[in-house]
Amino acid sequence: MNPKLPYILLTGAAVIIFILSCMLLSRGRQSPSCDSRPHIVEKMGSTSQSLIFADLTPEEMVQVVRYLQGHLGVQLVDASLAKPSESCIASVDVQIPPKAEVLRFLDEGGARPAREALAVLYFGNQLDPNVTEYVVGPLPTPTYHRDVTVQKYGGKVPYHRRPMLGSEYEQLEVFLKTMAFAAAPTFLKEVFEYDGTNVAFQTTAPHGFHSGDRKSWFIVFQNVSGFFVHPVGLEVLVDHSSLDISQWVVSRVFYNGQYYRDMAQLESAYVQGRIRVEKVRKVPQDGEFSSMKPRAPPAALFPLQYEPQGPRYSVRNNHVLFQAWSFAFGMSGSRGLRLFDIRHKGERVAYEISVQEALSVYGSNCPGGMSTRYMDGSFGIGRYTSPLVRGVDCPYSATYLDVHYLAHSQLPRVSKNALCIFEQNLGSPLRRHYSNLQSLYYGGLVNSALVVRSIATVGNYDYVWDFIFYQSGAIEGKVQATGYPSSSFLHGDGLRYGNRVWEHTLGMIRTHSVNYKVDLDVGGVKNSLVAHDMAFEMTRAPWSMEQQIERPRLTKKVLDTEDQAAFRLQSKMPRYIYFAANSKNKWGHQRGYRIQITSFAGDHVPEASSMEKAISWARYQLAVTRRKEKEPTSTSIYNQNDPWTPTVAFADFINNETITNEDLVAWITTGFLHIPHSEDIPNTVTVGNSVGFLLRPYNYYDLDPSIYSHDGVFFTSEQDFTSCEINPVACLPKTASCLPNFPPFTYDGF
Repeated sequence: MNPKLPYILLTGAAVIIFILSCMLLSRGRQSPSCDSRPHIVEKMGSTSQSLIFADLTPEEMVQVVRYLQGHLGVQLVDASLAKPSESCIASVDVQIPPKAEVLRFLDEGGARPAREALAVLYFGNQLDPNVTEYVVGPLPTPTYHRDVTVQKYGGKVPYHRRPMLGSEYEQLEVFLKTMAFAAAPTFLKEVFEYDGTNVAFQTTAPHGFHSGDRKSWFIVFQNVSGFFVHPVGLEVLVDHSSLDISQWVVSRVFYNGQYYRDMAQLESAYVQGRIRVEKVRKVPQDGEFSSMKPRAPPAALFPLQYEPQGPRYSVRNNHVLFQAWSFAFGMSGSRGLRLFDIRHKGERVAYEISVQEALSVYGSNCPGGMSTRYMDGSFGIGRYTSPLVRGVDCPYSATYLDVHYLAHSQLPRVSKNALCIFEQNLGSPLRRHYSNLQSLYYGGLVNSALVVRSIATVGNYDYVWDFIFYQSGAIEGKVQATGYPSSSFLHGDGLRYGNRVWEHTLGMIRTHSVNYKVDLDVGGVKNSLVAHDMAFEMTRAPWSMEQQIERPRLTKKVLDTEDQAAFRLQSKMPRYIYFAANSKNKWGHQRGYRIQITSFAGDHVPEASSMEKAISWARYQLAVTRRKEKEPTSTSIYNQNDPWTPTVAFADFINNETITNEDLVAWITTGFLHIPHSEDIPNTVTVGNSVGFLLRPYNYYDLDPSIYSHDGVFFTSEQDFTSCEINPVACLPKTASCLPNFPPFTYDGF
C-alpha cells in the first residue's frame, strides 16, 4: 500500500468536512430565524387608559367573592354545589362605567372612574326567592356594594327566571337516571341496553309555556362521540319548578311518535306489547359516522402563514395597536367578545362594538325539537369560549390569550388560549390597477388585516367570532357557525321539518340570528342617520332630444326618528345607510361611517307568539336608537327562562324619539337559515355559514387612507421592477427567507 494514501484520505476527508461546514454555515446565514419581536412602539398612556375596559383579573374576582361572603349576612354556598333552595353567587363580571364618565377620563383628563364588578346572586333560601344584582367596588379592595336590580329592571327578578346553573343540570341528570328511569327498567334494558352510562341528555329551552314554568324536555341520545346526531327516540319532560329536588316529577314521556303520562306508563305499555319499538343500532364509542377523526392519513402539509420580520401589531394587557388602528378588547361572560374605544388614525370611530345574543329557533315533530328556542347569552357565550388549537382555529403564530371568568362556581376559572389576535394576508389585493392604456404601470396593495377571534362552543354549536380591521379604515364583524347539528329521532312526517341525515336521524330545520351593538361615534359623540340610494329617472338626450336616456340618480334622506330607523327583517333597506358627523370632508360632504350587512336570515318568529317580545331585537335587520345608559343591552340573561314576561324587551327601545344630532347606537341583526343535510355529517362546515356586517368610511376621509400603507406596490414600464428600492415584493427572496419561530404545540383544553 502506498504509505502516502492514509494522508491523502485524511486530507480529502478534511476538505470535505470543511466544505460541508461552509455550506451549513452559509445556509445558516441565508436562513436565520425570523424576528419574533413586535415592531411597534406603544405609548404607555394609551395602554393604561384601556384598562378601564379590562376584564376582571382572577385576583379581583376572588376579592369580590370574599367581600360578598362577609358583608351580605346570608350564607352563600358554592354555586357548583348549590341546590335550588340555597343561595349562591352565580357570576361575577366587570361593570363598565357610564360612557360619560369614561369619555371625561379618556378625552378631558377627568378622574378615572372607580373600577367595579357586577355580581349576580341567587337567593333561594329566602321567603321570597329572587335574583339580585350588586355592583361591588372599588377594586381591587372592595368596601361597598349596592343593589342595582330595581334600577336596571324596574323590580326584583323573580327566581324562576334565573339561568340554570351547572349544578342544576347535574341534579337533573341524577334525577333522570335514579328516579325517572327506575320506573322503566325492562323497556330501557331491552330497547337501549341501558347500563346507567350509555345515554346522554340534551335539554331544551325555554322551560314551558307560561311565566313561572320550569319544565324541561330532555332528549336522550347514545352516549358516544358526537352524540348530538344519535337520538334514540326517547324524550322526557321533567317539572323541576320546585326548589325541593325531592318534589321534581316526570310530567310527560315521548317515544317514537307516542306520548305517555310518565315512565311507568311507558314501561307498562312496553311489557304488554302495546308499543311499536324502533331499535337503534348501537354504535361504538367513537360515534362511527359522527366521529371527527379524519378518514384519510396525513399527507403534504397545508400552507402556513408567518411574519418574516416579526408581528406588525402589539398586544399589551387589553390594548391592541395595529398600523392606524387602536382599540381595547374584553370578554363578557354572557355576551362574549366586545371592543371599546376603537380609533383609526388617532380618532375614535366607535365607542363600543359587541356581541349581544345568538338565537336559534328549531322545528321538529318531536317535542324537544319543536319547543327549542335557544338564547345562548343565558348559557354564557363568553363563559363557553373554548381553548383554541394552534394552526387550525387560528394561524399557528398568532398571539394567544387566556380568558378568565367566574360563573357557576365561587372560584375563578380559566380558558387557556381562548382568544387569538393575528395579522392575516387575505391572499387578494385590497385595491389594484393594471394600466396598458396611455401610461403603462401597475399599482396595488396587499389586503392584510388584523383579526381578533374567539370561538364559543355552546352545546352542539361552535360559533367563530371575528372582528377584522382593514387598512382602508373598515371594520368587519363576522360570525361563522360550525359544530354538530341538533337532531330529532326520525319518525312519521319528520321530513316536513328537515332532512334525513342518517338511519334514524332527522337534521332539524332551524334559524340562527345574531345581534350586535354598534355604538359609532363618527367625528364626535353626536351623529345623525342618513340614507343614500338610487332611482332611475327618464330624460331626453340634450344633444339628441328625440332620444330618451334612463339614468340612475342619487336619492338622499335624513332619518329623523327611531321609527324611521327601524328596518324589519325582510323589508327593503336603503343600500347606503350611514352615521353622519357634524363635520365635513374636504369636498363638502358630511363625514360618515356606513353600515353594510351580510345576512341570509330565515323568517322571524311571528309577533303573535307569546314569547316573541323576548327576542324582539330579531324583528329588525337594523334599528338605530338614541344611546341610553338604561338600555345597555338588547336582551337579558333572564329572558331565556321567562320569555313570556321578558326582563328586557328590545321593542320598547323604539319609541319614535328624534335621532338627529344625538348619541346613537346601531343594533344589527344578521343570521341564516340552516336546513341540515347529509354534508352536515359528521358536522357542519363554516363555508356558506358566515354572516356579519361591515363599517366602512363614507366620505369620512378626503381619500382612501390605505394609500399611506407601507405595503403598497407601484412600478412603471420604465422602471426596474426587479429592484428592491422600486418594488418591495422583489425583495422577498431576501427579506422573507428566514425560518419561522414556531413554538412547540401545546393544548390545555382538557
